[in-house]
Amino acid sequence: MAKAASALASLLSSAAALRPPLRAPPRRTLISAAAAAAPPAEAPPPAEAPPPSPLRPALSTGPPLTNPAAATAAAASPSGSPPYGPCGGSPPPLRRAPPPPPPPPPSPPPPPQRRVTACSYMCSHPEYDRLLPCPLQSSPPRVEHLVVSEGCNVLDYISRALHLPPLFVADLIHFGAVHFALVCPEPPPTATPEQFQIFKEVTEPSVLQKRPSIKGKTVREAQKTFRITDPNQFVEAGSYLRVHVHPKRFPRCYEIDWRSRIIAVTDSYVVLDKPAATSVGGTTDNIEECCVTFASHALGLETPLRTTHQLDNCTEGCVVLARTKEFCSVFHGKIREKQVKKLYLALAATPVTAGVISHYMRPVNIAPRLVSEDGSWVNIPISMRLYSVMRIVDSIGRWHLCQLEVLECNEVPWPNSHIRKIHNIEDCGWPSQESAYECKINLVTGKTHQVRAQLAAIGAPIVGDSMYMPAALAEMANPGINPFGRGRKDYTSEDKRIAATEAWIAQHGKEPNAAIGLQASHISWDDGECSYEAGVPWWRRETA
Repeated sequence: MAKAASALASLLSSAAALRPPLRAPPRRTLISAAAAAAPPAEAPPPAEAPPPSPLRPALSTGPPLTNPAAATAAAASPSGSPPYGPCGGSPPPLRRAPPPPPPPPPSPPPPPQRRVTACSYMCSHPEYDRLLPCPLQSSPPRVEHLVVSEGCNVLDYISRALHLPPLFVADLIHFGAVHFALVCPEPPPTATPEQFQIFKEVTEPSVLQKRPSIKGKTVREAQKTFRITDPNQFVEAGSYLRVHVHPKRFPRCYEIDWRSRIIAVTDSYVVLDKPAATSVGGTTDNIEECCVTFASHALGLETPLRTTHQLDNCTEGCVVLARTKEFCSVFHGKIREKQVKKLYLALAATPVTAGVISHYMRPVNIAPRLVSEDGSWVNIPISMRLYSVMRIVDSIGRWHLCQLEVLECNEVPWPNSHIRKIHNIEDCGWPSQESAYECKINLVTGKTHQVRAQLAAIGAPIVGDSMYMPAALAEMANPGINPFGRGRKDYTSEDKRIAATEAWIAQHGKEPNAAIGLQASHISWDDGECSYEAGVPWWRRETA
């Protein structure tokens, strides 16, 4: 610990001496070579800078340090995340994008007194300007699936096919919101006949045999999807593009003093006290606004940090980021061998009895995570198929054991309105808001949403958890509504069981946009030789 503290002090002092005070990372102007070389007659007139919005903070411009490991990782494929609709909702139509139209003939310049923005010149969608400054709220998801009909520069192709300004498309590529595959992945079962017809046409063996780029690859290998990082990358006809036009945004990243959140720095790793409402390593559509990028920038590191484990966006506390690829591999091994100890502080709405709590979690990588106390769900036949409200097929196999140990539970005041307002805590409608219960928890297994789902399942949801608290309230009012709970009913047919599961999923709310009462308060490994504590949890702080 002394060595880590000394290294931290040395690195922070040197970074402070060499760098100006931390500001919002500047953004990079990305534009394709083709667009840069366009003839003057086709170029838009000089753009007038739009007035600053009173709803968005004014940020400096320039790029934060990009994480190349995240930028080159496979983003969605048969072996990765689903290529259709990862932001939720029904997928937009898979379509064959039309070839880029020929450039319009030169037109006379506009009157001198009239000025237009680059966005309004390029298209009739003034809402698409630039991704920075960061808006306070994300736009509704918009994911476009394209089959390239004519080989072209990726930036120019997307700009013309979707009628988006080139600078906006360049920003999307910089954020990691554009993904590519040599061959179009198979559409989901909910796709339209037209979508299946397009897929069939572009994946016919006779068509694929004419494409030298996939020679020696299986169709499955060619369907693997990667993130595009170069706006000048060439995409050939028949390729697949997925464009997240409205990436999920994280405005909290621009409000944090990231240097103050560093717990320790060593030659191999950095321990960060992660703020709530931030992503550890980025999302499918945004690898810029995350802890890895901003912590690397704050420390002045030339080589970006790497993720070793995850915390939910709404959770704060200790997270270990690797400085080297070797330590990343070593730490993953320690997690697999259960050599890493994690303690959490959870602010529950009702008291929780000390001891081990066990559930079985449905093996479906979609929120909300459903759990059952009954082990009879563990060996449900693979042939059983349940459908979520998103109509994504759920092949239930072996449910996963989830265990946590409640070490202690203490009554504390419910966070007052001032503290809740500072930290943007959502009021989820819990009837009694006088006392809350701070639980110290030893996480025995490490499943996504585990603490949140397990505490909600025993009637003690976490304060501010807008996803699981509504379901807990619904079960309190009607115990039989949870088909996996203690008061579940016996179903006479599979259709009724499916309907009950869909109804139970519908009782859950949305994922929190801000903090919830959950902190990863302690992390240690190597029998305590490496041991780190997070700061005071938000519900005990008077400031942000």
